[in-house]
Amino acid sequence: MSTQPRRGGRPAGRPYRRPRKDPVRILAFEALRAVDERDAYANLVLPPMLRKAREKDPAEGGIDARDAALATELVYGTLRRQGTYDAIIAECVDRPLREVDPPVLDVLSLGAHQLLGTRIPRHAAVSATVELARVVLGDGRAKFVNAVLRRVAADDLDGWLDRIAPPYDEDPEEHLALRYAHPRWVVSALWDALGAPSAAAQGGGGGDITDLLEADNERPEVTLVARPGRCTTDELSSEETLPGRWSPYAVRLAEGGEPGALDAVREGRAGVQDEGSQLVALAMAAAPLDGPDERWLDMCAGPGGKAALLGALAAERGAALLAAEKQPHRARLVARALEGNPGPWAVVASDGTRPAWRPGGFDRVLVDVPCTGLGALRRRPEARWRRRPEDLAGFAPLQRGLLRQAVAAARPGGVVAYVTCSPHLAETRAVVDDVLRGLRKESDGTAAELLDARELLPGVPALGEGPDIQLWPHLHGTDAMYLALLRRTA
Repeated sequence: MSTQPRRGGRPAGRPYRRPRKDPVRILAFEALRAVDERDAYANLVLPPMLRKAREKDPAEGGIDARDAALATELVYGTLRRQGTYDAIIAECVDRPLREVDPPVLDVLSLGAHQLLGTRIPRHAAVSATVELARVVLGDGRAKFVNAVLRRVAADDLDGWLDRIAPPYDEDPEEHLALRYAHPRWVVSALWDALGAPSAAAQGGGGGDITDLLEADNERPEVTLVARPGRCTTDELSSEETLPGRWSPYAVRLAEGGEPGALDAVREGRAGVQDEGSQLVALAMAAAPLDGPDERWLDMCAGPGGKAALLGALAAERGAALLAAEKQPHRARLVARALEGNPGPWAVVASDGTRPAWRPGGFDRVLVDVPCTGLGALRRRPEARWRRRPEDLAGFAPLQRGLLRQAVAAARPGGVVAYVTCSPHLAETRAVVDDVLRGLRKESDGTAAELLDARELLPGVPALGEGPDIQLWPHLHGTDAMYLALLRRTA
């Protein structure tokens, strides 16, 4: 199954007749091109494109809320199943996919999703996609698109999967990879993580990999956080919201809800934050301390969601928060998220592996390390096709270095939260185990121990055997956030 980015510019050429322009599908196509050409993320490029289109007059290509919902489904659905659609399209063309221009392949994928992943009637899906091809590719390529999509339309998704996926008992990983649209290596990694000791109690034994893969393919809810001391969940609640599942500060928006329509969100007193992200911050803030509780550190704070929640919690206790972020533009986002926080806080543009603060000065330290992002595939469906197994080797030294510096930043008796939005074992328990093992071998006297993080999330089920925590989309409705809590003992 293809996992290579399909890069390339838009081909030149004009249609021979004036085709009917479809602003929804044109917008979806342009979003896919931005994702491919600029390595952008759909959840970052699509919203401003939708806002701009909704501000236009319908006579000038403007769209309404229903059109925006269709464009969103076309973009996310096409990206989510890109590898599976590539495998199906490959059966319908007379050349290797690498020889098909990327813009043509994007149009074909949009058509395949309409045919196989939506309720749009087949004739309408083919016709609309061919018209799109005439607009963005020209008449000649539109004829190619028409021929390929008519072959795709000869069967439904289940029929195609029966044809292209090997039987489960012959090759379970490839079967799941094609049926649930994940690269094979990601299926293998998630399966391993579900069977890990820290997840052994989840899903019975090895866990239910199909439930997890299905959850990755669902559109996530939009979850808000009411920042304590600045907003309440009651202020965010309405007929269009539901209470959070686990976090006392969470509110879930109904499908189609617009966070920016809420005063509290516009004013920064509340924000959009996955409930898993809230839970790991709350666990760090609730961990028992030996000694004072006055100085908190968020080491990799960009873009600022956890920092804003931690800053509000710290302010309630009279503690100060220092938020550090390596990239200056992301540090500015953190400062914006913290604006209006009542307690003392500061933001510095600092590399956590070469810290600007003195060691041993913090009571609580959170380090949310850069990672593959395999825990957020619901939100960033293109990431599954963009990441490679070799990316793990690139992140490994950074993750270990940041955790070592986090332990060094904590005072003896202080706590450290190691957090990552990936369930891959190479990014979770392997990192923690290696750092703890290294501390025992080093001669500077620094030492740390694992705490049982499960006790700090009362009411949250299926947290495994501990002492660390792995949250899951199919079990908790959250991103697959990982948390290990350490106490510095010397």
